[in-house]
Amino acid sequence: MCQNGSGQCNGCNSSAFDFSKLEPVLKKYKNVSGSLITILQQAQDIYGYLPKEVMNYIAGETGVKPAKIYGVATFYTQFRLEPVGKYLIMLCQGTACHVNGSKMIEEAICEELNITEGETTEDGLFTLNNVACLGCCSLSPVMMINGETYGNLTKDSVRKVLKDIRSKNSGEGK
Repeated sequence: MCQNGSGQCNGCNSSAFDFSKLEPVLKKYKNVSGSLITILQQAQDIYGYLPKEVMNYIAGETGVKPAKIYGVATFYTQFRLEPVGKYLIMLCQGTACHVNGSKMIEEAICEELNITEGETTEDGLFTLNNVACLGCCSLSPVMMINGETYGNLTKDSVRKVLKDIRSKNSGEGK
């Protein structure tokens, strides 16, 4: 998939990515045994996700086969192969949250944003991910948005949080 914004590749290649941002990481780790996960983590921090072009570039620079890099990136849930929204919603589905209504909260989020789990809103503002546990059981049901925790959620409170974030970002785009 081309990243030039047109949705069509038109013969472009991986030059849509600025690999110079990755050079310090590769310089530091490419010859360090067992550093592939660290390289992928830092690449994801730089690009927001792990595009195929970036994984192929890492393969070329480190000598690690592309299949191994892809295998590691798809095995660990911390890695994303698709871009996420500006606001990543992590909704806890652990036992305490489940018992206290996390499915109802998920429904409210999906209705409010017109997305389902794993999707990103059309404007690129929000992505919803269900997670196994956020470790905030006493606040259940709970969600985290870009590291900020929201607990004791109700359908109304979650809608308000999302509307407040959207109003803060109106007109910005991604």
